[in-house]
Amino acid sequence: MHTVVVGTSGVTASDVLAVARGGARIELSAEAVAALAAAREIVDALAAKPDPVYGVSTGFGALATRHISQELRAQLQRNIVRSHAAGMGPRVEREVVRALMFLRLKTVCSGHTGVRPEVAQTMADVLNAGITPVVHEYGSLGCSGDLAPLSHCALTLMGEGEAEGPDGSVRPAGELLAEHGIQPVELREKEGLALLNGTDGMLGMLVMALADLDALYKSADITAALSMEALLGTDKVLAPELHAIRPHPGQGASAANMLAVLKGSGLTGHHQDDAPRVQDAYSVRCAPQVAGAGRDTLAYARLVAERELASAVDNPVVLPDGRVESNGNFHGAPVAYVLDFLAIAAADLGSIAERRTDRLLDKNRSHGLPPFLADDAGVDSGLMIAQYTQAALVSEMKRLAVPASADSIPSSAMQEDHVSMGWSAARKLRTAVDNLTRIIAVELYAATRGIELREGLTPAPASQAVIEAVRAAGVQGPGPDRFLAPDLAAADAFVRAGHLVAAAETVTGPLQ
Repeated sequence: MHTVVVGTSGVTASDVLAVARGGARIELSAEAVAALAAAREIVDALAAKPDPVYGVSTGFGALATRHISQELRAQLQRNIVRSHAAGMGPRVEREVVRALMFLRLKTVCSGHTGVRPEVAQTMADVLNAGITPVVHEYGSLGCSGDLAPLSHCALTLMGEGEAEGPDGSVRPAGELLAEHGIQPVELREKEGLALLNGTDGMLGMLVMALADLDALYKSADITAALSMEALLGTDKVLAPELHAIRPHPGQGASAANMLAVLKGSGLTGHHQDDAPRVQDAYSVRCAPQVAGAGRDTLAYARLVAERELASAVDNPVVLPDGRVESNGNFHGAPVAYVLDFLAIAAADLGSIAERRTDRLLDKNRSHGLPPFLADDAGVDSGLMIAQYTQAALVSEMKRLAVPASADSIPSSAMQEDHVSMGWSAARKLRTAVDNLTRIIAVELYAATRGIELREGLTPAPASQAVIEAVRAAGVQGPGPDRFLAPDLAAADAFVRAGHLVAAAETVTGPLQ
């Protein structure tokens, strides 16, 4: 099994994906263990002094003015975890919880939190055992960290609350720890606070969304090319010299992908109307510009994610010179913004894909295709309602594009008076990514049917490879009306599993 070694300098996106989705094992580097021990010595020294230090010998948030005596400090750390584990709503996905815990472990191992090495090792042991704390949908405002979600994870480390075992059953966390020989942690000064004060949930969801959207943007380039073929559009607008004079990197990459898919097509450029077209509609002609802008947004979001993956997010932090200083690095604004940016870009990509689908189905704009791509229009409705479903998905995508980060609800008696809502931005982006996959699947279904209805014209070799692969996957071609939902589900699964990109790349080679 793949092993990820966590050191003091952060982790990579591929590390997060390996742990969250691939079940990779985790080891702590010797460097990380040494840094943990050194930082803990500083915290222990401060805890022994009479001077109040936030998070070590004081209360939290608006209660930070109270000095806590030594005999109550262990109780203080237990209490913050128990009281902050206040999530509600449905459980979030296993991969999200694993990313959440792994990224908190990343910051703990930086040596800036003051957590003991044995606590960090317990975090790794829980993940390696396949134990997943029960974390709920609601409870994070994206400031002072993803507080409630991380608190539910910390509760599991204490042997309290509920968790999911490797077999998928939800049971008391203490039982699961005992079965795997894991001793619950007894939290000491600052440790409870350090386990729940970070942007780890929103960052984990950002990393996974970036991976999913990278594949979806390639998929969208392919379906846009297939629609161009089915509509007998011209690929001249994809010429590299046209995109070189507006040198946005994403635009150039999308145009190059479409051109690679269309190489050798016998459909592009055939204008069979009585009134030949001078230009294709925007949804066809401007596909690289729209998808390219989204690709460039992905690139910026990836840069933010890389910076955050290299960060140590906690409050207060232990500095190498021995100071323990309060700070505002837990604020989720940098991550929240890009999560919202991605939802906007995804909504626009879904919207332009739906417009191409609608054009394929309209006999007045499809340049010779039958109404709704039906076998016997009037008797058959064809893909009429498939487009309704796609339109409903696009409508929801537009609602999901409303930024969460523009909102703020003050909390903690106005001590935390401006929050990021980054967790909420991440949750709605996950829904948007799911919906975008379905939207692209519907365009794939319509475009492949449209190409097959162009009798006497030969599609590009890459297009033919896609058609053959999608038919082999159980997505049926043209014919009389049938129960449509299974076809759409099969198309969705085909796109979601990466088979669309893989099929095209058997001819084109790796797409950008």
